[in-house]
Amino acid sequence: MVVGLDIGTSKVTALIGELLPDNEISVVGVGTATSRGMDKGGVNDLNLVVQSVQRAVDEAELMADCRVASVYLNISGRHISCQNESGMVPINEAEVTQDDVDSVIHAAQSVPIAKERRILHVLPQEYVIDSQESIRSPIGMSGVRMESKVHIITCANDMAKNIIKAVERCGLSVDKLIFSALASSISVLTDDEKDLGVALVDLGGGTIDICIYAGGVLRHTAVIPAAGNQVTSDIAKIFRTPTNHAEEIKTKHACALRQMVSMEDTIEVPSVGGRPSRVMSRHTLAEVVEPRYQELFELVRDEIQQSGLDEQIAAGVVITGGSAKMEGCVDFAEEIFQMPVRIGVPLGMKGLRDYVEDPVYATAVGLLRYGQEDAAVSQKESSKTDVIGLWQKVQSWFKGEF
Repeated sequence: MVVGLDIGTSKVTALIGELLPDNEISVVGVGTATSRGMDKGGVNDLNLVVQSVQRAVDEAELMADCRVASVYLNISGRHISCQNESGMVPINEAEVTQDDVDSVIHAAQSVPIAKERRILHVLPQEYVIDSQESIRSPIGMSGVRMESKVHIITCANDMAKNIIKAVERCGLSVDKLIFSALASSISVLTDDEKDLGVALVDLGGGTIDICIYAGGVLRHTAVIPAAGNQVTSDIAKIFRTPTNHAEEIKTKHACALRQMVSMEDTIEVPSVGGRPSRVMSRHTLAEVVEPRYQELFELVRDEIQQSGLDEQIAAGVVITGGSAKMEGCVDFAEEIFQMPVRIGVPLGMKGLRDYVEDPVYATAVGLLRYGQEDAAVSQKESSKTDVIGLWQKVQSWFKGEF
Protein backbone atom coordinates (compact mmCIF):
# COMPACT_ATOMS: atom_id res chain seq x y z
CA MET A 1 0.00 0.00 0.00
CA VAL A 2 1.09 3.59 -0.72
CA VAL A 3 -0.63 6.63 0.77
CA GLY A 4 -0.58 10.15 -0.70
CA LEU A 5 -1.63 13.04 1.55
CA ASP A 6 -2.25 16.36 -0.19
CA ILE A 7 -2.63 19.16 2.39
CA GLY A 8 -3.82 22.16 0.40
CA THR A 9 -5.06 25.61 1.39
CA SER A 10 -8.70 24.79 0.61
CA LYS A 11 -8.87 21.00 1.07
CA VAL A 12 -7.03 17.95 2.41
CA THR A 13 -7.03 14.78 0.28
CA ALA A 14 -5.84 11.33 1.36
CA LEU A 15 -5.51 8.60 -1.30
CA ILE A 16 -4.67 4.99 -0.52
CA GLY A 17 -3.24 3.04 -3.45
CA GLU A 18 -2.46 -0.64 -3.85
CA LEU A 19 0.65 -1.42 -5.90
CA LEU A 20 -0.14 -3.86 -8.69
CA PRO A 21 2.30 -5.72 -10.96
CA ASP A 22 2.98 -4.11 -14.39
CA ASN A 23 3.75 -0.74 -12.79
CA GLU A 24 0.14 0.13 -12.01
CA ILE A 25 -1.69 1.52 -8.97
CA SER A 26 -5.24 0.73 -7.91
CA VAL A 27 -6.84 3.47 -5.80
CA VAL A 28 -8.72 1.70 -2.98
CA GLY A 29 -9.44 4.58 -0.60
CA VAL A 30 -10.27 8.28 -1.04
CA GLY A 31 -10.79 10.75 1.79
CA THR A 32 -11.32 14.52 1.55
CA ALA A 33 -11.90 17.19 4.17
CA THR A 34 -12.18 20.98 4.07
CA SER A 35 -8.76 22.38 4.93
CA ARG A 36 -8.66 24.67 7.93
CA GLY A 37 -5.61 26.28 9.50
CA MET A 38 -3.73 26.64 6.19
CA ASP A 39 -2.93 29.89 4.37
CA LYS A 40 -1.08 30.22 1.05
CA GLY A 41 0.38 26.71 1.43
CA GLY A 42 1.68 27.29 5.00
CA VAL A 43 0.39 26.24 8.42
CA ASN A 44 -1.15 29.07 10.50
CA ASP A 45 -3.11 26.98 13.03
CA LEU A 46 -1.58 23.59 13.81
CA ASN A 47 -4.58 22.11 15.73
CA LEU A 48 -7.04 22.90 12.92
CA VAL A 49 -4.70 21.31 10.33
CA VAL A 50 -4.40 18.18 12.52
CA GLN A 51 -8.22 17.89 12.67
CA SER A 52 -8.55 18.30 8.87
CA VAL A 53 -5.86 15.67 8.20
CA GLN A 54 -7.43 13.24 10.69
CA ARG A 55 -10.84 13.58 8.99
CA ALA A 56 -9.47 12.93 5.50
CA VAL A 57 -7.32 9.97 6.63
CA ASP A 58 -10.19 8.39 8.62
CA GLU A 59 -12.47 8.60 5.58
CA ALA A 60 -9.86 6.99 3.30
CA GLU A 61 -9.12 4.24 5.87
CA LEU A 62 -12.84 3.46 6.18
CA MET A 63 -13.22 3.14 2.39
CA ALA A 64 -10.06 1.03 1.95
CA ASP A 65 -10.67 -0.98 5.15
CA CYS A 66 -7.08 -0.68 6.33
CA ARG A 67 -4.89 1.30 8.73
CA VAL A 68 -2.50 3.96 7.46
CA ALA A 69 0.96 4.16 9.07
CA SER A 70 2.99 6.44 6.79
CA VAL A 71 2.28 8.92 3.99
CA TYR A 72 3.92 10.74 1.10
CA LEU A 73 3.26 14.40 1.86
CA ASN A 74 3.21 17.51 -0.36
CA ILE A 75 4.58 20.97 0.44
CA SER A 76 4.06 24.34 -1.23
CA GLY A 77 4.29 28.05 -0.41
CA ARG A 78 6.23 31.15 -1.38
CA HIS A 79 9.31 29.81 0.51
CA ILE A 80 9.96 27.19 -2.22
CA SER A 81 12.88 28.12 -4.47
CA CYS A 82 14.94 26.43 -7.15
CA GLN A 83 18.47 26.59 -8.58
CA ASN A 84 20.34 24.82 -11.38
CA GLU A 85 23.82 23.59 -10.37
CA SER A 86 26.58 21.42 -11.84
CA GLY A 87 29.30 19.15 -10.46
CA MET A 88 32.27 17.27 -11.89
CA VAL A 89 34.16 14.07 -10.90
CA PRO A 90 36.86 11.90 -12.53
CA ILE A 91 35.66 8.51 -13.81
CA ASN A 92 37.38 5.82 -11.72
CA GLU A 93 36.99 2.71 -13.87
CA ALA A 94 37.13 2.19 -17.62
CA GLU A 95 33.43 2.96 -17.81
CA VAL A 96 30.83 4.88 -15.82
CA THR A 97 29.23 2.95 -12.94
CA GLN A 98 26.25 3.79 -10.69
CA ASP A 99 28.74 4.90 -8.00
CA ASP A 100 30.19 7.50 -10.40
CA VAL A 101 26.68 8.80 -11.12
CA ASP A 102 25.90 9.02 -7.38
CA SER A 103 29.14 10.86 -6.64
CA VAL A 104 28.74 13.39 -9.50
CA ILE A 105 25.18 14.19 -8.34
CA HIS A 106 26.50 14.54 -4.79
CA ALA A 107 29.18 16.91 -6.08
CA ALA A 108 26.54 19.02 -7.85
CA GLN A 109 24.33 19.29 -4.76
CA SER A 110 27.23 20.20 -2.46
CA VAL A 111 26.54 23.90 -2.95
CA PRO A 112 26.24 25.96 0.23
CA ILE A 113 22.58 26.01 1.36
CA ALA A 114 21.47 28.43 4.08
CA LYS A 115 20.96 26.82 7.52
CA GLU A 116 17.27 27.69 7.59
CA ARG A 117 16.63 25.83 4.30
CA ARG A 118 16.50 22.16 3.39
CA ILE A 119 16.91 20.37 0.05
CA LEU A 120 13.65 18.76 -1.10
CA HIS A 121 14.71 17.34 -4.48
CA VAL A 122 17.89 16.97 -6.52
CA LEU A 123 16.76 16.15 -10.07
CA PRO A 124 19.43 15.26 -12.67
CA GLN A 125 19.01 17.13 -15.95
CA GLU A 126 21.86 15.84 -18.12
CA TYR A 127 25.46 14.60 -18.03
CA VAL A 128 28.58 15.61 -19.94
CA ILE A 129 31.39 13.06 -20.44
CA ASP A 130 34.62 14.73 -21.64
CA SER A 131 33.26 16.81 -24.53
CA GLN A 132 30.08 14.88 -25.28
CA GLU A 133 27.05 16.80 -24.02
CA SER A 134 23.35 16.13 -23.32
CA ILE A 135 23.76 12.53 -22.17
CA ARG A 136 20.60 11.20 -20.52
CA SER A 137 21.96 7.94 -19.06
CA PRO A 138 25.76 7.76 -18.71
CA ILE A 139 26.14 4.26 -17.16
CA GLY A 140 28.40 2.01 -19.23
CA MET A 141 29.96 4.85 -21.25
CA SER A 142 33.71 5.46 -21.36
CA GLY A 143 35.53 8.66 -20.52
CA VAL A 144 37.94 10.48 -18.21
CA ARG A 145 35.70 12.93 -16.39
CA MET A 146 31.99 13.41 -16.00
CA GLU A 147 29.93 16.50 -15.26
CA SER A 148 26.30 16.53 -14.13
CA LYS A 149 23.73 19.30 -14.28
CA VAL A 150 20.99 19.14 -11.64
CA HIS A 151 17.86 21.05 -10.63
CA ILE A 152 17.69 21.60 -6.87
CA ILE A 153 14.40 22.47 -5.13
CA THR A 154 14.69 23.80 -1.57
CA CYS A 155 12.18 24.86 1.08
CA ALA A 156 12.21 26.66 4.43
CA ASN A 157 13.08 24.20 7.20
CA ASP A 158 10.53 25.61 9.67
CA MET A 159 7.68 25.36 7.14
CA ALA A 160 8.58 21.72 6.46
CA LYS A 161 8.76 20.96 10.21
CA ASN A 162 5.32 22.50 10.83
CA ILE A 163 3.53 20.50 8.15
CA ILE A 164 5.30 17.27 9.18
CA LYS A 165 4.36 17.97 12.83
CA ALA A 166 0.66 18.22 11.84
CA VAL A 167 0.83 14.77 10.21
CA GLU A 168 2.80 13.19 13.08
CA ARG A 169 0.18 14.41 15.58
CA CYS A 170 -2.28 12.16 13.75
CA GLY A 171 -0.03 9.19 14.57
CA LEU A 172 1.43 8.97 11.04
CA SER A 173 5.01 9.10 9.83
CA VAL A 174 6.14 10.94 6.67
CA ASP A 175 7.97 8.80 4.08
CA LYS A 176 9.00 11.76 1.90
CA LEU A 177 8.17 15.43 1.47
CA ILE A 178 7.44 16.32 -2.18
CA PHE A 179 6.93 19.68 -3.89
CA SER A 180 3.24 19.90 -4.94
CA ALA A 181 3.79 20.87 -8.60
CA LEU A 182 6.36 18.08 -9.07
CA ALA A 183 3.77 15.58 -7.82
CA SER A 184 1.10 17.06 -10.13
CA SER A 185 3.45 16.90 -13.12
CA ILE A 186 4.09 13.17 -12.47
CA SER A 187 0.35 12.47 -12.66
CA VAL A 188 -0.83 14.71 -15.53
CA LEU A 189 2.05 15.25 -18.00
CA THR A 190 3.02 12.85 -20.78
CA ASP A 191 6.64 12.11 -21.73
CA ASP A 192 6.06 13.66 -25.18
CA GLU A 193 5.01 16.95 -23.58
CA LYS A 194 8.09 16.99 -21.35
CA ASP A 195 10.36 16.34 -24.36
CA LEU A 196 8.73 19.09 -26.44
CA GLY A 197 8.73 21.54 -23.52
CA VAL A 198 5.71 22.25 -21.31
CA ALA A 199 4.68 24.44 -18.38
CA LEU A 200 2.57 22.79 -15.69
CA VAL A 201 0.46 25.32 -13.79
CA ASP A 202 -1.32 23.96 -10.69
CA LEU A 203 -4.07 26.46 -9.78
CA GLY A 204 -4.92 25.74 -6.16
CA GLY A 205 -6.80 27.64 -3.49
CA GLY A 206 -3.90 29.51 -1.89
CA THR A 207 -0.98 29.15 -4.32
CA ILE A 208 -0.20 28.64 -8.01
CA ASP A 209 2.60 26.07 -8.36
CA ILE A 210 4.61 26.03 -11.59
CA CYS A 211 6.96 23.42 -13.12
CA ILE A 212 8.58 24.07 -16.51
CA TYR A 213 10.03 21.15 -18.49
CA ALA A 214 12.23 21.37 -21.58
CA GLY A 215 14.12 18.57 -23.30
CA GLY A 216 12.44 15.99 -21.07
CA VAL A 217 13.74 17.37 -17.75
CA LEU A 218 12.67 19.89 -15.13
CA ARG A 219 14.29 23.30 -15.71
CA HIS A 220 12.38 25.71 -13.46
CA THR A 221 9.99 25.66 -10.50
CA ALA A 222 8.13 28.52 -8.80
CA VAL A 223 5.26 29.29 -6.44
CA ILE A 224 2.97 32.33 -6.75
CA PRO A 225 1.20 33.05 -3.42
CA ALA A 226 -2.14 33.99 -5.03
CA ALA A 227 -4.90 31.75 -6.41
CA GLY A 228 -8.54 30.69 -6.33
CA ASN A 229 -9.31 31.86 -2.79
CA GLN A 230 -8.90 35.46 -3.94
CA VAL A 231 -11.65 34.94 -6.51
CA THR A 232 -13.87 33.59 -3.70
CA SER A 233 -13.18 36.58 -1.43
CA ASP A 234 -13.92 38.98 -4.34
CA ILE A 235 -17.32 37.30 -4.84
CA ALA A 236 -18.00 37.37 -1.07
CA LYS A 237 -17.24 41.10 -0.80
CA ILE A 238 -18.98 42.33 -3.94
CA PHE A 239 -22.08 40.10 -3.62
CA ARG A 240 -22.12 40.52 0.20
CA THR A 241 -22.47 36.80 0.87
CA PRO A 242 -20.69 34.48 3.36
CA THR A 243 -17.43 32.89 2.14
CA ASN A 244 -18.81 29.32 2.04
CA HIS A 245 -21.70 30.49 -0.18
CA ALA A 246 -19.26 32.50 -2.33
CA GLU A 247 -17.20 29.32 -2.87
CA GLU A 248 -20.33 27.41 -3.89
CA ILE A 249 -21.39 30.18 -6.31
CA LYS A 250 -17.86 30.19 -7.80
CA THR A 251 -17.75 26.43 -8.40
CA LYS A 252 -21.33 26.11 -9.72
CA HIS A 253 -21.99 29.31 -11.68
CA ALA A 254 -18.80 31.34 -12.31
CA CYS A 255 -17.20 31.77 -15.72
CA ALA A 256 -13.73 33.17 -16.40
CA LEU A 257 -14.80 34.90 -19.64
CA ARG A 258 -17.76 37.29 -19.55
CA GLN A 259 -18.48 36.98 -23.30
CA MET A 260 -19.38 33.29 -22.78
CA VAL A 261 -22.28 34.20 -20.44
CA SER A 262 -25.67 35.42 -21.65
CA MET A 263 -27.23 38.49 -20.01
CA GLU A 264 -30.43 36.56 -19.20
CA ASP A 265 -28.84 33.93 -16.88
CA THR A 266 -29.54 34.59 -13.19
CA ILE A 267 -28.38 33.05 -9.91
CA GLU A 268 -29.67 33.17 -6.36
CA VAL A 269 -27.23 34.73 -3.87
CA PRO A 270 -27.73 34.04 -0.12
CA SER A 271 -27.34 37.10 2.11
CA VAL A 272 -25.75 37.49 5.56
CA GLY A 273 -27.49 37.90 8.90
CA GLY A 274 -30.72 36.14 7.96
CA ARG A 275 -31.66 38.65 5.25
CA PRO A 276 -33.57 37.25 2.27
CA SER A 277 -31.47 35.97 -0.65
CA ARG A 278 -31.24 38.07 -3.82
CA VAL A 279 -31.31 37.26 -7.53
CA MET A 280 -28.22 38.43 -9.46
CA SER A 281 -27.14 38.25 -13.08
CA ARG A 282 -24.57 35.56 -13.94
CA HIS A 283 -22.96 38.08 -16.28
CA THR A 284 -22.23 40.35 -13.28
CA LEU A 285 -20.53 37.38 -11.59
CA ALA A 286 -18.33 36.85 -14.67
CA GLU A 287 -17.41 40.58 -14.57
CA VAL A 288 -16.11 40.04 -11.01
CA VAL A 289 -14.23 36.81 -11.80
CA GLU A 290 -12.62 37.75 -15.15
CA PRO A 291 -10.26 40.54 -13.93
CA ARG A 292 -8.97 38.33 -11.09
CA TYR A 293 -8.28 35.39 -13.42
CA GLN A 294 -6.61 37.79 -15.83
CA GLU A 295 -4.32 38.98 -13.02
CA LEU A 296 -3.46 35.39 -11.98
CA PHE A 297 -2.69 34.30 -15.56
CA GLU A 298 -0.55 37.41 -16.14
CA LEU A 299 1.48 36.57 -13.01
CA VAL A 300 2.05 33.07 -14.44
CA ARG A 301 2.96 34.47 -17.88
CA ASP A 302 5.51 36.85 -16.27
CA GLU A 303 7.04 33.96 -14.29
CA ILE A 304 7.42 31.87 -17.47
CA GLN A 305 9.04 34.81 -19.29
CA GLN A 306 11.42 35.52 -16.38
CA SER A 307 12.57 31.89 -16.41
CA GLY A 308 13.84 32.48 -19.97
CA LEU A 309 12.18 29.25 -21.11
CA ASP A 310 9.14 30.74 -22.87
CA GLU A 311 10.63 29.95 -26.32
CA GLN A 312 11.23 26.30 -25.33
CA ILE A 313 7.72 25.23 -24.32
CA ALA A 314 6.36 24.02 -27.66
CA ALA A 315 3.71 21.78 -26.06
CA GLY A 316 2.19 24.83 -24.37
CA VAL A 317 0.66 25.02 -20.90
CA VAL A 318 -1.15 22.35 -18.89
CA ILE A 319 -3.38 23.75 -16.14
CA THR A 320 -4.61 21.57 -13.28
CA GLY A 321 -5.91 21.91 -9.73
CA GLY A 322 -9.37 22.89 -8.49
CA SER A 323 -9.35 26.46 -9.87
CA ALA A 324 -8.66 25.14 -13.40
CA LYS A 325 -12.15 23.60 -13.65
CA MET A 326 -13.98 26.91 -14.11
CA GLU A 327 -15.88 27.38 -17.36
CA GLY A 328 -13.94 29.49 -19.87
CA CYS A 329 -10.65 28.98 -18.04
CA VAL A 330 -8.84 27.26 -20.96
CA ASP A 331 -10.01 29.80 -23.58
CA PHE A 332 -8.98 32.72 -21.38
CA ALA A 333 -5.58 31.14 -20.61
CA GLU A 334 -4.90 30.58 -24.34
CA GLU A 335 -5.73 34.23 -24.98
CA ILE A 336 -3.23 35.45 -22.36
CA PHE A 337 -0.42 32.91 -22.81
CA GLN A 338 -0.68 32.94 -26.64
CA MET A 339 -0.02 29.18 -26.74
CA PRO A 340 -2.07 25.96 -26.56
CA VAL A 341 -3.58 25.15 -23.15
CA ARG A 342 -5.23 21.96 -21.88
CA ILE A 343 -6.63 20.85 -18.53
CA GLY A 344 -4.48 18.19 -16.87
CA VAL A 345 -6.30 15.17 -15.44
CA PRO A 346 -4.49 12.28 -13.61
CA LEU A 347 -3.68 9.54 -16.13
CA GLY A 348 -3.59 5.73 -16.03
CA MET A 349 -5.06 4.90 -12.62
CA LYS A 350 -6.98 1.73 -11.70
CA GLY A 351 -9.58 1.14 -8.98
CA LEU A 352 -11.64 4.22 -8.03
CA ARG A 353 -10.91 5.93 -11.35
CA ASP A 354 -14.16 7.86 -11.51
CA TYR A 355 -13.24 9.58 -8.26
CA VAL A 356 -9.68 10.56 -9.06
CA GLU A 357 -9.81 11.45 -12.78
CA ASP A 358 -10.30 15.09 -11.85
CA PRO A 359 -7.84 18.04 -11.79
CA VAL A 360 -8.55 18.39 -8.04
CA TYR A 361 -6.72 15.08 -7.40
CA ALA A 362 -3.65 15.83 -9.57
CA THR A 363 -1.27 16.35 -6.62
CA ALA A 364 -2.60 13.45 -4.54
CA VAL A 365 -2.34 10.99 -7.47
CA GLY A 366 1.18 12.31 -8.18
CA LEU A 367 2.15 11.56 -4.57
CA LEU A 368 0.97 7.96 -5.08
CA ARG A 369 3.02 7.69 -8.29
CA TYR A 370 6.07 9.13 -6.48
CA GLY A 371 5.55 6.62 -3.67
CA GLN A 372 5.33 3.79 -6.19
CA GLU A 373 8.70 4.76 -7.75
CA ASP A 374 10.24 5.21 -4.30
CA ALA A 375 9.02 1.76 -3.19
CA ALA A 376 10.48 0.18 -6.35
CA VAL A 377 13.90 1.79 -5.70
CA SER A 378 14.02 0.72 -2.04
CA GLN A 379 12.94 -2.82 -3.02
CA LYS A 380 15.84 -3.01 -5.47
CA GLU A 381 18.30 -1.82 -2.82
CA SER A 382 17.02 -4.26 -0.18
CA SER A 383 17.25 -7.21 -2.62
CA LYS A 384 20.83 -6.12 -3.43
CA THR A 385 21.78 -6.15 0.28
CA ASP A 386 20.03 -9.55 0.68
CA VAL A 387 22.20 -11.01 -2.10
CA ILE A 388 25.37 -9.56 -0.52
CA GLY A 389 24.33 -10.93 2.90
CA LEU A 390 23.68 -14.38 1.41
CA TRP A 391 27.06 -14.38 -0.37
CA GLN A 392 28.84 -13.49 2.91
CA LYS A 393 27.03 -16.36 4.66
CA VAL A 394 28.10 -18.80 1.91
CA GLN A 395 31.72 -17.61 2.21
CA SER A 396 31.75 -17.96 6.00
CA TRP A 397 30.16 -21.43 5.66
CA PHE A 398 33.00 -22.51 3.37
CA LYS A 399 35.44 -21.19 5.97
CA GLY A 400 33.72 -23.30 8.60
CA GLU A 401 32.29 -20.32 10.49
CA PHE A 402 28.61 -20.86 9.75
